[in-house]
Amino acid sequence: MCVILTSLNLNLSWNTIGVYVAQYFGEEIAKCVTLTSLNLDLTRNSVYDKGVKYLVEGIAKCVTLTSLILDLRDNRIGEIGSKYFREGSSKFVTLTSLNLNLKDNTIGEIGAKYLGEGIAKCVTLTSLSLNLSYRTIGQNGHKILK
Repeated sequence: MCVILTSLNLNLSWNTIGVYVAQYFGEEIAKCVTLTSLNLDLTRNSVYDKGVKYLVEGIAKCVTLTSLILDLRDNRIGEIGSKYFREGSSKFVTLTSLNLNLKDNTIGEIGAKYLGEGIAKCVTLTSLSLNLSYRTIGQNGHKILK
């Protein structure tokens, strides 16, 4: 248990992490109620849309979180995963810095819209880095992000 942990940097890229492990991580991260900084790298796993739901739900329970780096490159995340992000991000009320890497997923145009709506709900953000490169949002997705 991480009751007094304020900063967590966890790199689990290039493993075989799937939905159920993502659910476990979400549940465990939710217990870290004093976290102010979270860097979670799950690059090139199999988190899928449902895994995003579990992760974001857990992260949203970290009510003191001000900095989030979430690297979900190449995790087979689509527009539903973006919708889950939108739903959970409304609870990121203390977040000032967000670095979200969704490179090489299949977010699509509608997913890009969901992401934009979710990020807009993070009203305390002062710093944003968003990577949607490499086949992520389609030809017109950038128009929807406006």
